[in-house]
Amino acid sequence: MSTPRDTVPAEPASALSPYRELARSDWARLAPGMKQPLTDTEIVQIRGLGDRLDIQEVQEVYLPLSKLLSLYVAGTKSLGAATSTFLGEPDTTTTPFVIGIAGSVAVGKSTIARLLRELLSRWSDTPRVELVTTDGFLYPNAELERRGLMTRKGFPESYDRRALLSFLTRIKSGAPEVRAPFYSHLHYDIVPDAYVTVRRPDVLIVEGLNVLQPPPGSDEVSVSELFDFSIYVDADPDDIAQWYVDRFMALKNGAFSNPNSYFNVFSHLGEEEAIQTALGYWNDINLPNLMENVLPTKHRATLVLKKAADHTVETVQLRKL
Repeated sequence: MSTPRDTVPAEPASALSPYRELARSDWARLAPGMKQPLTDTEIVQIRGLGDRLDIQEVQEVYLPLSKLLSLYVAGTKSLGAATSTFLGEPDTTTTPFVIGIAGSVAVGKSTIARLLRELLSRWSDTPRVELVTTDGFLYPNAELERRGLMTRKGFPESYDRRALLSFLTRIKSGAPEVRAPFYSHLHYDIVPDAYVTVRRPDVLIVEGLNVLQPPPGSDEVSVSELFDFSIYVDADPDDIAQWYVDRFMALKNGAFSNPNSYFNVFSHLGEEEAIQTALGYWNDINLPNLMENVLPTKHRATLVLKKAADHTVETVQLRKL
């Protein structure tokens, strides 16, 4: 006669996730009493077109995040010092703490990167924070034209991945000065002989669409392997599409009106024609890139910020250690 075996109760789905998920209200309580270091004017200067960013959003979402990041920086420095002691070496090998920020076009990555640069620079352990975008590692337009990639600008193959890897490798090796190419959004192209110079900061933020991409081959290194912490900015694709159109319309009436702008031709479009043009770019280029290349990398992030339709963060997912 058989006897019943002990059964293991099924775990809830949330317990099986590699992430802790926190509602905004719970996340906001993680940094009580932190002083708001930015003024309304500074926040307006940081905010990108179409982004909703105000004192409350900074206080409830980004101040706790800056506190968490400061803890990670301190922990990494402590581990570096302990490793140097173990190896019998002087503690001079700590290199910049590198944060990667990924997500779709128009999701607000650039605003978050600029905001974190300002917030982290207010912490005593990280007074020197620099920011580099991967736009500078796009191939020049002439090279994209030669390769037939102008309509795939922003897709992984449109970037000089080796140059980006070389840049980050030199950063993480402790080089005193490293240069990145400069990208002009006015001219929609790399500017020859212009560079962004990074001089061994405490923290380097690297922002871009595809920074969490896996390597193209099993014997190659991914860009994200050189990050100490990574953030994915998430939102419903339909919401991002609306934000993209809104931003296009704002640019049409602003930056595109500059006669030197690569996109000046769009400044003369009527409202409905401009909306349809923006939707065409979204549906033909940016949405396929999001679904095929960007969104599948979300699970590689240390932390995921999920935005609601009004651009505010509604949940935070933090990878378990």
